[in-house]
Amino acid sequence: MTAQPIEQPPGPDTGSYEVIHLGGQAAVVVPLADFMRLRALERLATAQELEDAEDTAALQEWQAREAAGHTSYVPTDEVRRRLGLTR
Repeated sequence: MTAQPIEQPPGPDTGSYEVIHLGGQAAVVVPLADFMRLRALERLATAQELEDAEDTAALQEWQAREAAGHTSYVPTDEVRRRLGLTR
């Protein structure tokens, strides 16, 4: 019997940071200096830059879920029915 590496599902790009899982949530372990730098950048960013960063992060999260096969689609007619928008 030979050992084979376990293929990890695609996930968000975390660079060289370690990902840990706590209570069903994923977290990234970063050096304190990196955390402090990110906090400083956050304080200096404009409201528009923060909103753009949140949008980019949400898109990256969705792309990772899509790549891992964790997304689903509902046909338009079904959405309208569920929302009570059918006539």
